[in-house]
Amino acid sequence: MKILVVLAHPEHQSFNGAMFRTAVETLSAAGHEVRTSDLHAMAFDPVSGRHNFLGAKDPDYFKQQIEEMNATETYGFAEDIEEEIQKIEWCDLMIWQFPLWWFGLPGILKGWVDRVFAMGRTYGGDRIYADGVFKGKRAMLSLTTGGPAPAYVKGGFNGDINAILRPVQRGMLQFVGFEVLAPQIVYGPVRLQQDQRTKLLAAYAGRLKDITGETPIDVGIY
Repeated sequence: MKILVVLAHPEHQSFNGAMFRTAVETLSAAGHEVRTSDLHAMAFDPVSGRHNFLGAKDPDYFKQQIEEMNATETYGFAEDIEEEIQKIEWCDLMIWQFPLWWFGLPGILKGWVDRVFAMGRTYGGDRIYADGVFKGKRAMLSLTTGGPAPAYVKGGFNGDINAILRPVQRGMLQFVGFEVLAPQIVYGPVRLQQDQRTKLLAAYAGRLKDITGETPIDVGIY
C-alpha cells in the first residue's frame, strides 16, 4: 500500500514527532511504500495567495477557486502545491499527525489544506463526498490533546471529541472522497510517564501493522 504521512508539529522530540516516526518506521517495515510531508521541516507556507499559481486567470481580482480551476486546466499550480497534490493523488492511505490546538488543526496544517485541496483538482461539481475525487482512498487522523480523556466525552469539560473532529473528518476528508478510519488519539501525553508513552507508541505500531484490514467509520452520526 502507498501511504502518505503528514506531520504538523514544530518539535521532532515531541510525542507527535515520536508518533510520526513510529508510523513511518512501522509501515515501511511492513512493506508499504511511505512518503512524508513534514510541514515545519519543509517550511511550508500556509498562507494562500497568488503565489499558489504560475499564472493568473484574472490579474485584477483574486478569487482563489477561479484561479484553482484555471490552474487545473493549465497545469498552473506552483511547484510546492503541485508536489503536495501529487502525493495525495499517489497514496492509498493518508495519515495526519498533529496536536489538537484550539479545538482544531494547527495553522500550518489548515493552511496546507487551504492551498492543496484545490477546486477542480481535488473536488468540484458533483465530485464530492461519496463521489469525491479521492473515492477509494482512506485517511486517518492521529493526534494528541492537552487534556485528559474524560474532558473529551459528551458532557465533559471540552465536549465530545467526535464532534470536535467532525469538521475535519467530514468537512475536509470525506468532502473530497476519502473514507475515514477511526482516529488515533493520545490524551494528554505531557502528563504521562515515559513507560506509559512507550506503551502507547507500541499500541499504535500494533494498530498500523493491521491497518489494511480496518473498516472505515461513519462520521456522519455525530
